[in-house]
Amino acid sequence: MSITAKELAKKLGLSEAAVSMALRNKPGVSTQTRRMVLDAADKYEYDFTKIVKSTARSRHITFVIYKRQGAIVGSTPFFSELSEGIETACTQGQFKLQIVYIHKDDDVKDKINEITYSDSAGIILLGTEMHPEDFTPFANLSIPLVLLDVYFDTVGHDCILINNIQGAFLATNYLISRTKKQPGYLRSSYGIENFEERADGFYKAVRHNGMSVSKSIVHRLTPSTEGAFADMMELTEQGEELAPCYFADNDWIAIGAIKALSKRGYRIPEDIAIIGFDNVPMAAYLEPPLTTVHVPKKYMGEMAVRRLIEIINNKNNYPVKIEVTTRLIKRVSV
Repeated sequence: MSITAKELAKKLGLSEAAVSMALRNKPGVSTQTRRMVLDAADKYEYDFTKIVKSTARSRHITFVIYKRQGAIVGSTPFFSELSEGIETACTQGQFKLQIVYIHKDDDVKDKINEITYSDSAGIILLGTEMHPEDFTPFANLSIPLVLLDVYFDTVGHDCILINNIQGAFLATNYLISRTKKQPGYLRSSYGIENFEERADGFYKAVRHNGMSVSKSIVHRLTPSTEGAFADMMELTEQGEELAPCYFADNDWIAIGAIKALSKRGYRIPEDIAIIGFDNVPMAAYLEPPLTTVHVPKKYMGEMAVRRLIEIINNKNNYPVKIEVTTRLIKRVSV
């Protein structure tokens, strides 16, 4: 015979009201108390069919956008398409979508409690700018969570992300095959996990082609068009040595660099070839059009929602890491 809520309250030394709120995922108890009650309910085989679970009633999903610098995550085509995919899949699954922004300087635990107490069925967490320690407040939520656009070895949750290593390898390998020259690297001055993985892919391709990684010229540029333009203008003014071809961490860096180099009189791709990453809409209309790596951004958003709904409907899931593959878009800049 399964334990009752009254008996559970007695065992835990809590009021029946507190146990009821925890079991029903209602506001009024701390996250720690809620976790303790749910763990005890599982241990003593509480019959959850006795109550109408809030996750069954709740028909909204929370999209949490975490910001550290704010320079990477924002109103860019990448995140617009990602959001479009999330919204489309929520509508198809008959869930409403609410969007919450969290900055690293916010009271993150308080923001998380607000989401939990709002009867959200689950969270999609955009972790593009996150460091591993930033995820700590999200580690023991009482509702399902899918981490989007980043992966950490220490995180025991589902992760949906780009196969950055594969994409950067494809781009760099193509760059070398076309130019037959040692590639340079236009690397982001902001350290995020996606860019670290792209660095792995770049150097993997350099080694694959029998070249020494130490001979690749690396410039650290701001990951925005304006910032990369200003940085590259300064580098050329100072007479820094330039590579005959470059892989860039993202399209914004590539576009800013192309504009600066063109202003300095360099021809693209005759003098310097450049390849980007992300396939932002502007890349196709640049002069010359930018060769880049396409990321199926909308599909990633849709997949994150579908996986979250699967977890909401079936608690017996093992966390998975899903890497979405990329493809090369050949244009004129290489």
